[in-house]
Order: sequence, then C-alpha cells, then structure tokens
Amino acid sequence: MLVHDTAVLFARYARQTLRSPFQIFFGVLMPLLYLLFFGPLLTGLPLGRAGDSWQVLVPGLLLQLGLFGASFAGFAVIMEKNWGVLDRMRVTPASRLALLLGRVLRDTGLFVFQAVLLVLAALLMGLRAPLAGILIGFAFVALLTFALASLSYTLALKLRSPQEFGPAVNTLAVPSMLLSGLMLPMALAPGWLDVLSHLMPFRYLVDAVRDAYVGRYTGTTMLYGVLVAVGLAALAVTVGTRTFKKAHA
Repeated sequence: MLVHDTAVLFARYARQTLRSPFQIFFGVLMPLLYLLFFGPLLTGLPLGRAGDSWQVLVPGLLLQLGLFGASFAGFAVIMEKNWGVLDRMRVTPASRLALLLGRVLRDTGLFVFQAVLLVLAALLMGLRAPLAGILIGFAFVALLTFALASLSYTLALKLRSPQEFGPAVNTLAVPSMLLSGLMLPMALAPGWLDVLSHLMPFRYLVDAVRDAYVGRYTGTTMLYGVLVAVGLAALAVTVGTRTFKKAHA
C-alpha cells in the first residue's frame, strides 16, 4: 500500500515537473552564476583546506542548491491548499506517509539532476575530483533535499499564505548558508564565528563533501557528515509524517 501510493504520487508530481523545463533548469541558474563569476576569484587563494579552489567551492554550491531549492518546495503545498487539492486527497485512502514521500522523492530526483548539471559545468571550468567523491557529493545532496523538502512541506501546512512562508524560509536559510561555510571554509573565519558555525548541521555536511572531493572517504569529518545527514533526514520525515497525518485527519 505504502509503496504503491508513493509510486503513484511520485509519478504524478514527476509528470508535472517534466512538463515544465523552466522549473528543471531555473533552479540551477544561481549556483551556475556563482560558479562562473565567483569561482575564478578564488583561484590561487589560500582557503585553509586541502584541494584547489574548485574542490572547495563546488561542494558548497551543491549543498546551497539543495538548501535553497528544497527549502522553498513548500510553496507547492500552499498552492494545493488554496486550490482544494489537499482536501480532495484527504478523502482518499492513500497512505499519509505516501502523501509526503511522493512529493519529497520527486524533489530529491530533481535536485540531484540539477547537481549533476552543476558538476558537469564545474568539470568544464577546471574541477578535478575523484568519481567516488563526486558520487558521495550527490548522495549528500539527496539526503539534504530529502530532509529539507520534508521540513518545508511541514512548515507550509502550518502557514496560511506564501506571504508568510517566503520570509520564514529566508529567515532560516540565509543564516544557515552563511554560518555553514558553504561559500568559503569556516577555517577562514574568526574563532568565535568558527565556534558558532559548529551549531549548524550543514557545516558537517559540506566539510564531509569537501573531504570526499579530495579523496578522503574515512575519518571523523566523513563520519559526522553521514550521521548528521541521516539523522536530519530521519527527523524530518518523522515530523513531516505526523504533520501530514494531522492535516489529513
């Protein structure tokens, strides 16, 4: 039942996405602009980490893609609420968990595809990284998207309008990006800012991906990254499922 319902809903939302090429490619535009216009500025600069500037910047852009893209996924749920789509789903026997997973899996596939496009562009610009490291980076993007899309839908169910949702997401996403060292390693930051950044879960993810991009697949950095990513995804799905059950009760 759960697998069938999830597959049906995933197919529904995937078809919607495929009918809108603009949605598929627009999300990767901002990271591409950072890659084109910000990346060359870092070439040759000491960034406080192993690897060249591309091996530092691209992992951050990958997670930035997941952070901002998935965080705003909840806009779709607000629209569905306003259009009465959620009310119609409420009277069906579909699994409440499937109502969340169908959406989240579509988002995960979309942002991993965009991450592939971003890495291909980075390779053309000079990125050199082991294949295993690149694949690990995609896995982290998938986990981050899975978690944040779940939380985004949860927040959207609790708010009434896009005017409330947008500022709320920005208030959380922008400090998370700045304090996690997505653009530049926090090793460059003052001591107090570096300490503060350790409170941000995304820091552990980006540090792990940067290690993977220089061929370091073991060690505490990778371990912490995996634990935080898996834990965040599990927590987000648990909270999201409970919220969907209450909303569709």
